[in-house]
Amino acid sequence: MEIQTVKKMEKEAMKSSSFDFIRLGFALFFMVAVLSYSFLSTGAIPNNLFLAIAALFGAYMAMNIGANDVANNVGPAVGSKALTMGGAIVIAAIFEAAGALIAGGEVVNTIKKGIIDISAFGNHTESFIWAMMAALLSAALWLNFATYFKAPVSTTHSIVGGVMGAGIAAAGFGIVAWGTMGKIAISWVISPILGGIIAAIFLFAIKKTMIYKEDKIAASVTWVPIYVAIMSWAFVTYLTLKGLKHIWPSIVNILTFLPDTKKPTFLVAAILGLIVAIFVYMIVKSSVNKKSSMIKNTRIGVNRLFTVPLIFAAALLSFAHGANDVANAIGPLAAINDAVMSGGISTKAGIPLWVMAVGAIGIALGLALYGPKLIRTVGSEITELDQVRAFSVAMAAAITVIIASQLGLPVSSTHIAIGGIFGVGFLREYLTQAEKLDIVAKEKELVDDEKKFLKALSSELKALEAKKDKKKDDYERIVVLYKMIDIEEDKLKEAKKHLKVAEKIQYVKRDAVKKIIAAWIITVPAAAVLSAMLYYMIRGIVL
Repeated sequence: MEIQTVKKMEKEAMKSSSFDFIRLGFALFFMVAVLSYSFLSTGAIPNNLFLAIAALFGAYMAMNIGANDVANNVGPAVGSKALTMGGAIVIAAIFEAAGALIAGGEVVNTIKKGIIDISAFGNHTESFIWAMMAALLSAALWLNFATYFKAPVSTTHSIVGGVMGAGIAAAGFGIVAWGTMGKIAISWVISPILGGIIAAIFLFAIKKTMIYKEDKIAASVTWVPIYVAIMSWAFVTYLTLKGLKHIWPSIVNILTFLPDTKKPTFLVAAILGLIVAIFVYMIVKSSVNKKSSMIKNTRIGVNRLFTVPLIFAAALLSFAHGANDVANAIGPLAAINDAVMSGGISTKAGIPLWVMAVGAIGIALGLALYGPKLIRTVGSEITELDQVRAFSVAMAAAITVIIASQLGLPVSSTHIAIGGIFGVGFLREYLTQAEKLDIVAKEKELVDDEKKFLKALSSELKALEAKKDKKKDDYERIVVLYKMIDIEEDKLKEAKKHLKVAEKIQYVKRDAVKKIIAAWIITVPAAAVLSAMLYYMIRGIVL
């Protein structure tokens, strides 16, 4: 029997290792293909080797974004079982790539969020190229490290830290825009708190309007269309503001009735969202009415009504993420490409199609190969999610970004999503606190009763053992008492164990919270230190 178990373990280990080699093979093939294409297509240009190596780093960074950051978009849907792991990966890969290619923008700022003053480089184009290469590689390595330890971190903060560290190494501390860095530090607090509060508000509202009602079906017919319409408004507004801003001038040229602005205003985005929300409300109202006879009057029945909206949410979040965060992979690469091609340094750089494709394909490939680990962490290893809770997290992701963008607050999509998950978990703990206290009180009462009974048995045993003229009945009673005491001691141990379990009931895993927050705090400094070291290494190799 043991030999068969060992053989099974060996077989599983072989399967796992062969799958790891296949994944590594695909990743290496993609990076080598990017390196080769970049080098061969720019053969006549000076410093093309730097561009080829930078393209390799960009491909590596894009895959790490796919492996780590995309989990926030689809993790809740997978954790709630609205989507299977395979379905989530396919949807996210398609919409991430579509967002990057369609709405990723023709131009990105070479320095993300203006965190360093590039004029400090002067005419030293090579130093600038080395700094951007170091920033890309350090951010990718940090993301790889975080993914390995199943810590969802902000890719934006990773590249910000990389750019800052390399900038300091190249031109000193004066190059850093410390005001911008202060705003980024504030976002570590703002993002998760806002996300958590908004997710908790939506979950509480859904519970009060539907789940706590006696007639859940009637409540669902009334409220589900309203919540899904609000979600539609939020996502269309969010998508217009964040996902379509790069191609807005092209949209305005086609739809001439729209205001002629460089990027969509909140009012225009909100009106578009409202129009879509009205149509969605009518469609969902009709659909829920038809399904009402088939809905079970239970929490599970209500949950199932949120499955399709969650799938749409995962797709739209992925599209917006691809449109925005592709710049984290290809922003520095576009800057290097521009510096190599023009021989100078500019604040903005055009993005060739091949550079955009590196970001889009890399994110999709990284998600497919290495994304499941973080998707599981986000979806089920922080707190237990069902469709209603996952829906609340998705709502928080969209609405928090809208609020923050209007208030001019820097926020991280990763921190918002994880904060939303914390929010629904802590709300569950709060709502079940009274029930928990009742369970703990009952378990304590049981422990006290067992202690009293055990004490009474022990006292009787001592009295009988101390008795001088023992009779047959006394000896028989002593034997019975010993057996009873053994049984009661076991019962007491079990009761104490149940009491400890009852006292420790938590819907949010504290170890996961500590690990994730620690990773958030050290992301910028860790990426910065690593980037500075890599800058000196690259400089030392070249010189």
